[in-house]
Amino acid sequence: MKKLLGALLLVFFVVGVIHAQTSPASVAVSSAVAQPTPGQSPAFDVDAATNAYMAELTPAQRANSDAYFEGGYWLILWDLLVVLGVAWLLLGTRLSARMRDLAERITRWRWLQTTIYAVQYIVLTTLLTLPWSLYEGYFREHQYGLSNLGLGGWFGEQAKGLLVGLILGTLALVVIYAVIRKAARTWWLWGAGVAITFLIFVATIAPVYIMPLFNTYQSLPDSPLKTEILSMARANGIPAADVYWFDASRQSRRISANVSGMFGTTRISLNDNLLHRGSPEEIKAVLGHEMGHYVLNHVYKSVVFFGIIIVIGFAFVRWGFGWAERRWGARWGVRGAGDVAGLPLIVALFAVFMFVMTPVNNTITRGMEAEADAFGLNAARQPDGFARAAVQLSEYRKMHPGPIEEYLFFDHPSGWPRIHRAMVWKAEHLDDADVRRGDAIAPPGAR
Repeated sequence: MKKLLGALLLVFFVVGVIHAQTSPASVAVSSAVAQPTPGQSPAFDVDAATNAYMAELTPAQRANSDAYFEGGYWLILWDLLVVLGVAWLLLGTRLSARMRDLAERITRWRWLQTTIYAVQYIVLTTLLTLPWSLYEGYFREHQYGLSNLGLGGWFGEQAKGLLVGLILGTLALVVIYAVIRKAARTWWLWGAGVAITFLIFVATIAPVYIMPLFNTYQSLPDSPLKTEILSMARANGIPAADVYWFDASRQSRRISANVSGMFGTTRISLNDNLLHRGSPEEIKAVLGHEMGHYVLNHVYKSVVFFGIIIVIGFAFVRWGFGWAERRWGARWGVRGAGDVAGLPLIVALFAVFMFVMTPVNNTITRGMEAEADAFGLNAARQPDGFARAAVQLSEYRKMHPGPIEEYLFFDHPSGWPRIHRAMVWKAEHLDDADVRRGDAIAPPGAR
């Protein structure tokens, strides 16, 4: 979920289309069941069951996933430095001002000038950041065995992302700059409103019109699993008449699923990695979590929470822009907030703000993910399937960080607490026949 929100927040300024997450492991959990007390359900050692799942990971696997995830901490900083470097280049060399001058020579219409500048800016920044994107999105992913894309395929994905960014980014910039020029004093507030509206618009159209540009979506063939998924959806008031799968294995090994869309575009989807690598129990557990996001209105709550952050961010940008313009505006050739030549400064300031807000953004998202975990356990009633999915996430997520580390850098609960929560849930439902049957689920190699 976090990955989608981040793309929507930045699409008005820079190009990007981003991708998502989630399933096997076997575990001898039956050993965690102690001798029953007369008249009561068998006692269940939650910690022992949790540790049994954690023991599925070898030290080498833990070290690999920890290294990958911890390296991502530095990427947050390096991403910011790349944005600042590009802004410095465009402003310090007056290249941004020359791009604006070219647009003004071509047409006198301000909206068309913004369009011409936006196309130049999006294409140029994409090219300038291409070496960094290549390392971060291709070489690093292959280094850790997470990407299935060849170099040609990766460039193809980037080309599609550039096309989407040109259309949506240009549209957003034209509207935002029209607002800035119209409301000279309160542009930051109205601009934030436009950004939030655009966020809602993209979230609405993405499942139906954007995501299929990157993957092929097909109806899941009729099966008992599909029947159970749709039954779970109906039981929780989700208006979906079908379940779709998509070919994410073209791009990566990551498992993912989602229940996405707004205002009638709701779609239940799971990728083929989850479909092929996960047991039915894992798939239902993951989809139960995703249904939790829908039922708990996390998309709308995210719009509210991140909308407030966007408003504060625009206020910071207004202050920072005025401060920087007074000192370097003449040198850069920037004529004010309504001048498109100042876009690199706006992007840089917003990037600084979002960098500082990283722990806050992560905490908001992590809280909603924890709520979806609790919902999914109750909806799917698959604690062992949920635990196995959490183990599988260890391919690219650190399983047991320290509390400060988790607060600062995790946009999802880490693996150990998620497994522990699932085992707590299981301990409280040992009298339920379906949960007891969960003890006997065969390990992945036996399926």
